Amino acid sequence: MYHKRTKKLDSRPIILLTGATGYVGGRLLKRLERTAVRVRCAARRPESLASRVSPGTEIVKVDFLDPASINSAMIGVQVAYYLVHSMGSSTGFEEDDRKAATNFAKAASLAGISRIIYLGGLGDSSIKLSKHLSSRQEVGNILRASDVPVLELRASIIIGSGSLSFELVRALVERLPVMITPRWVSVTTQPIAINDALEYLVQARTVQIVGNKIFEIGGPDVVTYKTIMREYAKQRGLRRALISVPFLTPRLSSLWLGLVTPVYARIGRKLIESIRHPTIVKDNAALREFNIHPLGIKEAVDSALKNEDQEFAETKWSDSISSAGKTKSWGATRFGTRFVASEIIQTKLTPGEAFKRIERIGGRTGWYYWNWLWRLRGFLDLLIGGVGMRRGRKNPDSLSVGDAVDFWRVEAFEAGRRVLFAAEMKLPGRAWLEFEVTGDGGPFIRQTAIFDPVGLTGQLYWYGLYPIHKVIFCGMLKRMMSPN
Repeated sequence: MYHKRTKKLDSRPIILLTGATGYVGGRLLKRLERTAVRVRCAARRPESLASRVSPGTEIVKVDFLDPASINSAMIGVQVAYYLVHSMGSSTGFEEDDRKAATNFAKAASLAGISRIIYLGGLGDSSIKLSKHLSSRQEVGNILRASDVPVLELRASIIIGSGSLSFELVRALVERLPVMITPRWVSVTTQPIAINDALEYLVQARTVQIVGNKIFEIGGPDVVTYKTIMREYAKQRGLRRALISVPFLTPRLSSLWLGLVTPVYARIGRKLIESIRHPTIVKDNAALREFNIHPLGIKEAVDSALKNEDQEFAETKWSDSISSAGKTKSWGATRFGTRFVASEIIQTKLTPGEAFKRIERIGGRTGWYYWNWLWRLRGFLDLLIGGVGMRRGRKNPDSLSVGDAVDFWRVEAFEAGRRVLFAAEMKLPGRAWLEFEVTGDGGPFIRQTAIFDPVGLTGQLYWYGLYPIHKVIFCGMLKRMMSPN
């Protein structure tokens, strides 16, 4: 058993959370940690959760195909969340899900826990559903076969940055100005915002039920996937043409998705097989029993994009600096729609001297490297109606939030440590440039370029200028931090 202990006896009820490494489970973990409970996470690889949990949260190693390991995790548990599925497995995911649910139900019964909360999938069981949806509903039936009360929430697609369905929509809309779409984009669904789904899961612990209960949850809007794509495009300022054709089967669709999106083809195919069927809320009991007013599709997409901005702002992008003092070369990664490229160097300057050079950037000082190219970029920006380089800067030696610096503006400033510039030139997207100073003697300087492209034009802009940006930004950082 791997876990974190609190220093004093904790009398709060123990909640067992499975699936904390997944999309929904990981977000539910943070919600539960803010409530008056003790959280115990069950995971196949406890080390993958060690850095994500609060000090009072336990982590136990559990193999859901091994009954003995589940039994030990159940000791003292009051309520258990079952968010386990095997959709990513190459073969036999239905059998794995069946065995795992059977083992979990037996262990819960032996431990005498008061409730199992399970997140399943919407779908009319009177028709032949996809293997994935059938398996989701079979798992609920297996859990209910025990003598432990089960509260099952059935949801359609979840709208939130990072969810498989939302990332599929995002990838298609961002990359393809014209989309040849199969018939499944016209299938009706009742999506739910991730925060609403999480609130249902949190309230499910205390909502009053007798025996087993299934609640169907969704937002107020019944829409098609085509509608979701168009709403996403509208909020991102993109124009997209969708042309439906009847001959793209789920297999062909998943292979096509594997070429044009980052969605893994095998999981994508299972998802597409599921969304061939309407997933609509037919019983509105959840609206009566829970104190939740779900967001509509417009608000759900808006919330997903805003939450992503917040998550991005709270995330540190560079790898931790090696204790051996090795530098990191300029390399790009992705976060949602954003491209992020970072460079770390060590300088012989003092931290104060290094930060002063950062603080003097732009205006009369210039950009330290290839200034002629920066001026050319400013001239081109003027030609297309941008601000260009004519604004310069207000104070040549100091910065504060809101200051204009050529065609940038200071968005965040921490004296002696960090400056974040937001681009105000004309771009097919949004851009930021960040400098951070860390360490004492011979400090490390981290420079990060961030670009949030809008549509295919924005992505072509990033990839097309990536080699030039790499030379400019790396040269600028080295010249800026040179002791000479």
